[in-house]
Amino acid sequence: MADSDLGAFLRARREAVSPSEVGLPVGSRRRTPGLRRAEVAMLAGISVEYLTRIEQGRDKRPSAQVLNALADALRMTQEERRHLQKVASAAYDNRCLGASLTHVVTPGVQAVLDQLEPMPALVVNRLGDVLSATSGFRALAEPLGLFDPGHANLPRFVFTHPRAREAFGDWACVADEWAERLKVESMRPDAATRHFLVDLRRRGGPDVVDRLAAPAMPHRPGITRWLHPRVGPLRLEQVELAVTDLSDQRLISHVPADEQTRAAVEALVRPQPVELRAVAGED
Repeated sequence: MADSDLGAFLRARREAVSPSEVGLPVGSRRRTPGLRRAEVAMLAGISVEYLTRIEQGRDKRPSAQVLNALADALRMTQEERRHLQKVASAAYDNRCLGASLTHVVTPGVQAVLDQLEPMPALVVNRLGDVLSATSGFRALAEPLGLFDPGHANLPRFVFTHPRAREAFGDWACVADEWAERLKVESMRPDAATRHFLVDLRRRGGPDVVDRLAAPAMPHRPGITRWLHPRVGPLRLEQVELAVTDLSDQRLISHVPADEQTRAAVEALVRPQPVELRAVAGED
């Protein structure tokens, strides 16, 4: 990984913005793709030396004013601004760095999850362990292998289960999304995170290693294509809610993105009729 996810993201954005986008002359002798560091510093109203320290990971505590100025200078979208805040917080927030990995869903959160039945929904912790799930999500994911022994973890399933590439029509996009999440988690010094990532790199090979080594980029949950062995192709929109009393947990629901998927999900979660067999009596 580059010096820091914060620095890598800022460099990636700097190289992606053309001078013309910010009203600067393009010139004919440019060697640097996108904007020069000095140009970004000028636009943001900070020194080149300070921007260099941030990009190199030597300053992990830029103020909110500096981050906003850099976001303005680099013409960031709202999604990119949220990602900037996330990687900046993960880089220096001691509360975040010290957060333990939880495996227990509180009764209140479980009650909310129960209210979503039979919609496919689940609660995960920050490393993607499935802590609880509705019967609808189990009907969706169990036939695909997610709940096979050792795979009740979303990134582990995506990167290491032999059926994962068949389960997701956009496997590469799903893999990229989880890699971006794990890049933020990789800045935590706790043993659970470190051991999980070491194991995932070992088992997932280049699919994991290369993605985690790439510069951080923003991601947003969207519509995922699933291929279910019983009801066929599904288009499900992933909607996430942070669990405020347990900051490392998220409640995720999968909402049908079209009428065909809605009908398929209803068929999937509908109780299966019990097949009755006549038993021949004795004469």
